[in-house]
Amino acid sequence: MYSLLLSLILFSPTTNHEIPDCESHSDIFKDSRTIFFPNVRSEIVEDVLTIRINISNHEKFKDNRKCSKDADEQLFWHKSMDRSEIRTLQSKIMQKYMDLNADPCVDFYQYACGNWKKYFHIPPDRSAYDTFEIIRENLDVVLNDILRHNSEDDSNEAPLIETLFEYSVDCNDTTDATVKAKMFYESCMNEEQIAKRGGTPLLEIIDLLGGWPLLSQKKKPFDLFQLLARLRLLTNDVLISQWIGPDMKNANQYIVHIDQPTLGLPSRDYFLDPKNIRYIRAYKILILDTAKLLGADLSDAEADVDKMVDFETKLAAIMASSEERRNISEIYLKTDLSSMTLYFPQYDWKRYFDLVLGPSVNLRTPVAVYCVKYLLDLVQLLSNTDKITIQNYLIWRFVRQRINNLDYRFLALKQRFNYVMFGREKAPERWQFCVGQVNAHLGMALGAMFVEKHFDSSSKSDTIAMTHALMTSFKAILQESSWLDEHTKQYAKMKVESMDLKIGFPDFVLNRTELAMRYYDVTISRDCFFENVLGILRHSSRAEQKKLGCDVNRTLWSTSPAVVNAYYSRNKNQIMFPAGILQPPFYHKHFPKALNFGGIGVVIGHEITHGFDDKGRLFDQQGNLMMWWRESAIRNFYEKAQCIIDQYSQYVLPQLKVPIDGYLTQGENIADNGGLKEAFRAYETWTEANPKADECLPGLNLTSKQLFFLNFAQVWCGQQKIEEAKNRMKTSVHSPGIFRIIGVLRNSIEFAREFECEENSRMNPLNKCIIW
Repeated sequence: MYSLLLSLILFSPTTNHEIPDCESHSDIFKDSRTIFFPNVRSEIVEDVLTIRINISNHEKFKDNRKCSKDADEQLFWHKSMDRSEIRTLQSKIMQKYMDLNADPCVDFYQYACGNWKKYFHIPPDRSAYDTFEIIRENLDVVLNDILRHNSEDDSNEAPLIETLFEYSVDCNDTTDATVKAKMFYESCMNEEQIAKRGGTPLLEIIDLLGGWPLLSQKKKPFDLFQLLARLRLLTNDVLISQWIGPDMKNANQYIVHIDQPTLGLPSRDYFLDPKNIRYIRAYKILILDTAKLLGADLSDAEADVDKMVDFETKLAAIMASSEERRNISEIYLKTDLSSMTLYFPQYDWKRYFDLVLGPSVNLRTPVAVYCVKYLLDLVQLLSNTDKITIQNYLIWRFVRQRINNLDYRFLALKQRFNYVMFGREKAPERWQFCVGQVNAHLGMALGAMFVEKHFDSSSKSDTIAMTHALMTSFKAILQESSWLDEHTKQYAKMKVESMDLKIGFPDFVLNRTELAMRYYDVTISRDCFFENVLGILRHSSRAEQKKLGCDVNRTLWSTSPAVVNAYYSRNKNQIMFPAGILQPPFYHKHFPKALNFGGIGVVIGHEITHGFDDKGRLFDQQGNLMMWWRESAIRNFYEKAQCIIDQYSQYVLPQLKVPIDGYLTQGENIADNGGLKEAFRAYETWTEANPKADECLPGLNLTSKQLFFLNFAQVWCGQQKIEEAKNRMKTSVHSPGIFRIIGVLRNSIEFAREFECEENSRMNPLNKCIIW
């Protein structure tokens, strides 16, 4: 028996990205919050790691976050600190998290993060708290400081919602984009004005959409495809998901994509598993109470809500599971609009696309479909469901997103629902919410201000150099791989060398004229937060419309510079590291290189490896879905991937009674394992070239290579509530955080060597799973 601290990776972003992903991509923090459970006991029996968790669902946590400028982590933003001060500070932080009584060869997670819970607890406005959340909060403090200095612009023109559904607009607002971002922030922070307006802004747009029958028993004409099209123009994907993005088999061409949608709960399992009845009940209460605030008569509404949720449950039942959709080539169907009308004649595709895409669409417009069976089954479901229920459901899904932009009464309903779903006891502070809203909706404008004030250009050049070092490392691993034939090796090498690097920020954000042009059709008012959001959503769909018929612009960035994440795009063979992640503990120019390679270096390696995981390997160097592997290499890959699948499938969370899905998480597990190995090799190469470099941290009696592994592990320190753990185990493509550490290090020959772990010890088993 021995003790482990359990962390899980969460996706609970501070921003609410409502624009569908236009490219297939992977990111290292898709579930981007790390957490652990206190009071964990674990044991290994026949190499099966079992975690026993003791935690109360109703445990209250004290909010003891350190958001002041004198907090240790905040000090890194003080540019005046010199090299010695930075290293002393980082050593202090790393030491206080460690449990030096733990044996690193028995439980490296406990060794690296054993004391983390002594310094941090889950705040009441979070369902999890972790290293990434600290990084995000530090960044949010900096962004808030930028935004709260009010704009001096006197304009206050209100956006016109009547023009939202027009294909083209006359607006050409050349106001500085950073001014618009600050005005948008002011409108979000103006709670008095938001409360004064109440639900009126939402009721006005509902009326434009044709009304919500739940609010009135008066029947109005219902046009399904007009409503679906209008919802898409506001970036809502209900019943079907549709977007413009690179074609998987011709990555230089933008085409229309059609797929099954998301649901009102995190996954289809919430609707289909009878054990989730409490979540369904909370969902119904959220709908009813929202409708009541908007004026519905609850005596008539309850039966309608039951019908809506029953319809959504049937919708969940006809959707394919994640496992069924994992093989991309099997679900991809390339066709065109004319053929779509033959495949699915019950859908008025031409009218829908005329409304959504305007005059540029014609019957020869190419379309990629990923949900043929779903679309066929949806026809039957729609024909067996009354129109009022369908209309009620569609409008509800729109309303669900828009209550974020209303007054405290609606936010209180959302908070009560979040408490049931995720254990979150209160909503975030208003300033945090508004910073997230600006970053989600005007991210390039906010990123421009962040980069100008805080981004050190040396971090960009350092990261580029490290990326090239990691690529060299990966190519060396390729060459050593005896299971790959020479043809596949050479093609893989070409793919690595063709990877497009996006580091820090796009150059145009520093050009005020170009930045203003990006948001030329956005009008912002200090008094109209709700309409501001709708206007920006419509701006986003207009920008998407313009891509159709054009060649793919590989210079475009798909994310704001001021975010803590990293990405790999399969369609573009592109890796992206925004400026927001280039900060401690991932990177600092004064850190020993051991920490930078163990931090951002592993992240870089993770994203590179995504080009060669179970999905990424299906795409060539240009991002085309193409089988470039030889048969022998494919068979060997499957065999090695199965080892990873089997290894991670042994890790079980007994109190949740949910084992890790090793098949579903294999892509991220492969990337984690490959990323660590590549980064360590690149660091070894660097140390050989720089034998006299000072790689020590004061007060830490560890070698530089041991520091590499320690920093790698400490980015996963954290904790979460049981409700969030349940949600993650249902929806996450990442393994729980502890196993992203334990699983990877148990496969690492280099880790065992540097910490002198005896052969067949718990952190150094004889059988290791190695692909890259």
